[in-house]
Parts: sequence; structure tokens; C-alpha cells
Amino acid sequence: MTTTVPGIPAARGASATLGPAELLHRLRARSADPAGISPVKHVEQVPARPGRPVPWPDWAAPPVVAALAGRGIVEPWEHQVSAAELARAGSHVVLATGTASGKSMAYQLPALTALVEDPRATVLYLSPTKALAADQLRALVRLGVDGVRPATYDGDTPREEREWIRQHSRFVLTNPDMLHHALLPGHARWGAFLRRLRYVVIDECHTYRGVFGSHVAHVLRRLRRVAARYGSEPTFILASATSGDPAEAAGRLTGLPVRAVTEDASPRGATTFALWEPPLLPPELDDLAAELPRVRRSALSETADLLTDAVVAGTRTLAFVRSRRGAEVVATMTRRALDEAVPGLGARVAAYRAGYLKEDRRAIERALLTGDLLALASTNALELGVDLVGLDAVLICGYPGTRASLWQQAGRAGRAGGEALAVLVARDDPLDTYLVHHPEALFGRPVEATVLDPTNPYVLGPQLCCAAAEAPLTKTDLDLFGGAPALAAVQALTESGALRRRPSGWYWTHRGRPDVDLRGTGGAPVSVVESATGRLLGTVDQGSSHAMLHTGAVYLHQGVSYLVDNLDLADAVALVHAAEPDWSTHARDVTDLSVVSIREYVDAGPVGLFLGEVDVTNQVVSYQRRRIGSGEVIDTRPLDLPPRELRTVAVWFTLSPNLLARSGVEPPDVPGALHAAEHAAIGLLPLMATCDRWDIGGLSTANHQDTEAPTVFVYDGHPGGAGFAERAYGTAAAWLRATREAISSCGCETGCPSCVQSPKCGNGNNPLDKRGAVKVLDAVLAALPTHPAGTETGPALAAADA
Repeated sequence: MTTTVPGIPAARGASATLGPAELLHRLRARSADPAGISPVKHVEQVPARPGRPVPWPDWAAPPVVAALAGRGIVEPWEHQVSAAELARAGSHVVLATGTASGKSMAYQLPALTALVEDPRATVLYLSPTKALAADQLRALVRLGVDGVRPATYDGDTPREEREWIRQHSRFVLTNPDMLHHALLPGHARWGAFLRRLRYVVIDECHTYRGVFGSHVAHVLRRLRRVAARYGSEPTFILASATSGDPAEAAGRLTGLPVRAVTEDASPRGATTFALWEPPLLPPELDDLAAELPRVRRSALSETADLLTDAVVAGTRTLAFVRSRRGAEVVATMTRRALDEAVPGLGARVAAYRAGYLKEDRRAIERALLTGDLLALASTNALELGVDLVGLDAVLICGYPGTRASLWQQAGRAGRAGGEALAVLVARDDPLDTYLVHHPEALFGRPVEATVLDPTNPYVLGPQLCCAAAEAPLTKTDLDLFGGAPALAAVQALTESGALRRRPSGWYWTHRGRPDVDLRGTGGAPVSVVESATGRLLGTVDQGSSHAMLHTGAVYLHQGVSYLVDNLDLADAVALVHAAEPDWSTHARDVTDLSVVSIREYVDAGPVGLFLGEVDVTNQVVSYQRRRIGSGEVIDTRPLDLPPRELRTVAVWFTLSPNLLARSGVEPPDVPGALHAAEHAAIGLLPLMATCDRWDIGGLSTANHQDTEAPTVFVYDGHPGGAGFAERAYGTAAAWLRATREAISSCGCETGCPSCVQSPKCGNGNNPLDKRGAVKVLDAVLAALPTHPAGTETGPALAAADA
């Protein structure tokens, strides 16, 4: 981290680029609070690692080796050749190594060699994002191997180019959505390509988890089925971040036996990794405010300040922010601060997120690659393997939900082999607070297992309809899609009229294709249109539209704020106009839940632990306007939006009223105690499962109509469930112990965002009883067996590593 960036002049008055230790020292010195308390709670030094090169394999085609050598690759790393050898031999393989370990070359070597040896062979590449596919296309074009003709085939590909790609490209880069919506339904037009298909590359396969991963698992089975109709059985090569169970997860995803290569032989520069907790805000001067619990400075403000300081210090930095709105806020605050320090420097900082138009995304990517941008505030859209050359530091605004994502994001810096700095800035949130004070939960532990469930009936049924629309389903096909569960689903679909049984198989009965949303966003995205000009600003997924685009909402786009004039759900359009209000908006909702069935349960006397299906009804009913800066609530305004219904899987526990009384929780305090325990449990579940708190929901009540007892529910926020509730049930004692510790160790008196307050609470975090929550959890943990579901092993955090 001592080089300057070509084409980027240093800021006036700025020092030369600092090393990670010097930069961290500067940031720490600036940020200490008046009492001298440092925001840095832990610094982990990840040592440098030498590489282990090996000779090129004998079978590698000379033109491919020459092309790679022309890009500076003199010898491959050991893990690259190990994975390439397995693929060459016809074994399905997953390469699960760290960021910047050269996973791309591991698939390029066998795939391009096959294309050179057989001028009719083809390769299909799948990535979870368009940005990653575009980056991989650039890499293939730079290699310049004759006759490959690589091309991206996605939603941004012009119609006039698509026919050429079908007829001439031998290396097609696309995504699961395009494979599902276009290539498989139109497989007859892709017949020549599929007949010659040698390899299917699945990049960043660890991202295929939950409901999305379950859908993709069936899309891949549909691909295998259609390819077999044309006479090909391609070899699958998967690339993944480090994973707790790469071979098993890849096998669930593809339905095939997969061998794993996990030992990383690439060199790596040293990384300084700091855990940063923003300081507490000073108490207000008036007596009433002084009695309220102190809160911490927001992670967004802290990240913006750190990003500003890093740019002024000459350090090229990427800040990962969890939400689209947050990325916009960080970029805007950073630009403003830089322009105050060095006029014009703010233009070298941008935001990057999903929902931007294609032209905007490509322009930002080019500016980052060329060095025209000094810093970027991005959502996880840039977490994956896009080659970001020259970055020195990464700021991570809030724990990204999994250790796999944390290390992926941290690995974006130091890609040239130099030293790097990564800083995790904790949000005022139970899990983030827990992690910065328990670094052993992050460092030295394996990353999580990938959770997906292809047997989810809300996934399996629609995917079988898609398969039947592509070609009639046979009994042999049902084994491919899961055997007995698939047969039961087909029988149910036949009874409902979606499929029709004939001697040759099951047929799709409707004219149009099945309408299946792989990503579970609830339908077509909502277009955000400027009402005065008709200009399309961007899109927001259906699942977020009620909260982000309701009438009166403040919407941020590339640093400009807009007010929503009208949300038309029928046409999926939100009309907005530019405005700069001095307030922000926060949606509030109400939730109702009913138990449908119980799958498993543990009877622990006065405590019960359950896993089962539930129906959840949620409705956004109002929004608050809050003063920017102070957070003062100006008013609450009603909304008239339709309710949303969800059948999903939940884990819940019940307590008898007598047990609560014996534990010191009085009847008036029960709602607040359960509510606080629910919030903290939701916040800590990502420690046990590959989920985010926004993937799950909860409900607590002093007397639920179905359980007839005080109850806390935590449920998957996806139709049919995503495997998170099952993970919570299987690790209940560990999960609830970590929850109890997070609450009890927090220094606040009555509850704060670091322990029991939730940013997504539809009731405005009221009522909450912190002390009562600890008593509730103590009572539950005392009654539950250590291994309630027979799957938990080891101490509190060990289950998260299984």
C-alpha cells in the first residue's frame, strides 16, 4: 500500500498513500471520544502467505497456456491445477478458496482447452450478478484465444445480438434468471449449443442459498435434463468462497456428486483487520433527554467519515453498505465532506447498487477500473469476483450476515499482493455489538454451511411446472427432481389442473409459461419514474416497495433525494419528484401469525420448543417522518396498502405463566420481556445460519391464540421457508445462549439498539423490557436440553460452525 494510483492526482494537502497500520492509527486517533475511549475494539493481523506454483498440466492446450502467460501468469497455483485436473477427468468439482485466489483460471484452463481441441464444443458460464459476468467477459476477451467468441447473454443484451450469440458464441456468460426465463424455455433454438455443451461453470456458488438457492438448484436440474435430451452430459465446475461444506452444498445445488478443492495455494499480502464500534453520542443537555438511554453514532455516519479520511490520505477504498439507501447516504455524506476539504474531490466518489440503469452501472464500473474514482460506497453488488485492481482498504458498514460474506468483502482489498486494511464498522445492533466484543466468533473459525432446501414445496411445485412446459415430465425425470417429494408434488399439480397426465408423461396445461420468480422478490420490480420528465430513475423489488416507495416516502438515487407522489401497485410504477426535505421516512407495519402445523417439538415441561408451518399476514400501515440529524419524530401518517400473506416455516418457544412468575417476570412486564427477547433472537440468528436479519421475521405475544401461552416466534421471510428456522431449531440452546449473553453484557440500562431494539420493528420498539428478556431466556435455557433437536454440538458458538 505504498503506490499511487495512475491517473489520479493526490488531493491537495494530502499525504502520500499510507500503509494499513499508519492509516488505522490516523483513523483511531481522530475517532477517540472525549474520554479517550478508542472505537477500535480488536485488531487482527492476518499474516502474509507465500504461493505454491506448479507446472502446467501436459494436457493444457498451448494456445491457452500462451494466452495466460501473455497476461502475466507464468505458472498456475497448486489449487488451480488440482481443480482443473478433476474437471478434465470428467469429475464435477467445486473450488472453494479465498478472494483473489485465481478461481477463474481453474475453470478457464479446462474449458478453453476443450474449445481449442474441439471447434464445435461449447461452454456455459453462470454468475449471480451481471457485473461479475461482464468482468469475466472482459477477462476472456483479453486472453484472445482464437475461435472462442465469448459473449454475455442477459437482460441487458440487445435483441439484435441475441440470435448471433445463439448461433456463433461458444462461451456464453449468463445468469440463472436468464437461463430460467429464456434459454431453457427456448431450448429448441439453443439445440446446437446444448448438444455440444462440455462444461457448465457456476461462479460464486455460495451465493445460491435460501429460497433463491433452492430455485437455482432446480434450474440446474432442468438444464441437465434438457442437455441430456440433446445428447450431452456436461461437467460442472463450481467456484465458491470458503464454505463450511463446499462439496455437500455443491451437491445439493447440482444434484450431482461433487469433489471439493479447498486448500488455497495462492499468495496473499498481510491484512490488518479492525473491529470498530462507533462512540456513544453525548447526552443531551435537557433533563428529560438525559434520562433516556444513550445511543451510538450511526454506522453510516462513521463509515462516511472513515471513507473521507481514507480518500484524503490517498488510500483507494471501497465501503460496503448493507442497504441501497445506506450506500447512497454514505456516498453523499462523503462527497460533501470531501468538497469542503478539497473542492471538486467529491466527484471522485460514487455510489453503486442494484436498481441502477445498465448505462449507469457500466459507467461506474469503468470509472472504478480506470482509476477515475477514488472511492465507492457499494451494496454487496460488488462483493463478488469483479476484479477491482488497486484497492488498498475496505470498510464494511455493518456485519454482512455471514463470515463468508465478511471475508469476501475484506478480500476486495490488497488484490495486487500488497498489504491491506479491512475495518468492520459495527451498527447499533445486537449481533454487531456481540461480534466486536467477541472477536473469537469471527477469527479462526470456519465459515458457515450453505443452507438451501430443494424440497421446499413452494419451490418444487413451480419448478416442476417449468420443467413440464419445456418437455413432458416422465417418471425418470422425477428422480432427478428429488424422487418421492417430486412425485407427491406432481400428483398435487395434476389434481389442481396445472399438469395433465398422459401415457408419455405429465404435460403443462396452459398456453403461457409458468410465472416463477427465482429471487422471491414477489413479482416484477417497481419502476421509479420522475413525474415531471418521465425519466426512469431505477427499480425497486416488489418485496421492498411498500416500505421504500409508499406515498410520501423519501427515495434516494445517486445522491439526489426524491419524494414519492404516488405508488401504483397495479402498474408497478412509483412517481417521484426531486426534493430536499429536512426529514427522513420510516415505514411501520403490523403482523399477525397463525400456526398451521407442527413438524417437531421438544417438551421441556413448562417450556416448549416447536418447529412448524405458519401463516403470516403483514401490512405496512403508516410511516413516521423523522428530523434528519436529531431523529426527532415529526409525525406519523397513515397508509392504505394491501396486506401481504406468507406461508412459511417458523421456530417458536412457549413458557407457562407460572414459570414466568417464578422467574420474576410480572404479568404487566411479560409483553415487553418477550418482545425484547424476540428482537435479540432475530438479531443473533445470523450467527447460526447463513441468513440476514432481514431474511427473517418475528412475533411475540403474552398469550397466542394457537399456543394458549406466552410465545416467541421467529420465521423465515420466504414462502415455504428457506431453512433458517430449521437451523434455529437445531441449534436452539446455542442460539438462545448467545442471545442472552448479548443482552446481559450490553452496558445500557433499559435497552438500546445494541441489544434489544430493532431497526425493522413495526411497533416502534415498544414495549421492550431488557431485564425481563434476560429472565425469559434464563428460564428457557434452564428447561431446554442442551441438544433439543439432536443436532447441536459443542459450546455456544460451535453449532454455527457445523
